[in-house]
This record gives sequence, C-alpha cells and structure tokens, in this order.
Amino acid sequence: MKIYTKTGDKGTTSLVGGQRVSKDDIRLNAYGTVDELNSFLGLLRAKSPDKADRDRIFSIQNKLFAVGANLATDRDTTAISPVSIVEDADIEWLECQIDDMNNELPPLRDFIVYGEDELSALCHVCRAVARRAEREIITVSQKLTVDWNVIKYMNRLSDFLFVLARMYTKKNNGQDFFWQK
Repeated sequence: MKIYTKTGDKGTTSLVGGQRVSKDDIRLNAYGTVDELNSFLGLLRAKSPDKADRDRIFSIQNKLFAVGANLATDRDTTAISPVSIVEDADIEWLECQIDDMNNELPPLRDFIVYGEDELSALCHVCRAVARRAEREIITVSQKLTVDWNVIKYMNRLSDFLFVLARMYTKKNNGQDFFWQK
C-alpha cells in the first residue's frame, strides 16, 4: 500500500463517508490537534519508567483514535457511524485513575509552576495540548454534531494529565513549586 495518494495535493481531504473538505476545516484542526496530543503522549509513554503508567497512557492513546474517528465522521451528512465510540465507561475509567492518584497527593494549595522534572513537565505539555484540542472540539460542536462524550473525555483527560504530572513529581521525590504572588 502506498503512503501517498495525491488526492490531497489541492488542499482538500476526505472525511469518513467520502465528503471532501479543505485541509483547514475546523474538524481537521480539531483531530489534527488530537493527533499532536497522541504524539506527545507517545513520547511521555516512551520516557515513563513505570509499566502501569505506560499501560494507562497506551490505553488513552488508543481511545484518542476513537476521538479522531468521531471528529472525522460528518454526522450531519452521512449515516455512517464512527468506527469506535467514546463511552461513559471510558470517562469513568479516567475519573477513577484521577481519584486514585489524587488520593496519594498532598492537597493543592495554589497554581503550580511547571518544570520540577522532565516527566511532569512533559505531562503539562500534553495537558496544554489536550486543552487546546478540547477548545477546537468545542468550536466544531458549535457548528456540527459532536458526541458529547468526546468533549467530556477530553476534559477529563487534561485533568488526568495534571494529576499524573503531580504524581511524577512525587515519584521523583520532588515537590510542587507554587506560584509566588
């Protein structure tokens, strides 16, 4: 199978269902940012020394493909359903992960200044990209149909990454540096 198709050489691409859209379409911006996040998560997973964390990140990366498939499916003009969906159970899984980690951390007193260690800093990069993806998905949802579980999942994912960053700081015997007002 060839990697290139030449069908996008004029600045358009196909959505699931075959509809051609401009490569600067809001849907492509949204799922392109999800893909960027997935790439950063791959780097985080590669650097993580903890197998349980690598497994969690891998699960999230797989679910982000479902998010991308949802965004690449034009639900307003095609009867095709996304290949994979984001279910309530996926959101609940993230919430359980967040709660389990957060229970091991000291209470949050103020805003954290990022960069205590490489892994926590990388988590914050991932979190910021997740927030940007969420904003872009909201933009899509204001014009087109988006599964609300996609939005909820992205919101919880950024929370997960925030707590994971704090957990990495703790695992590396560091401490959170708080904003000095």
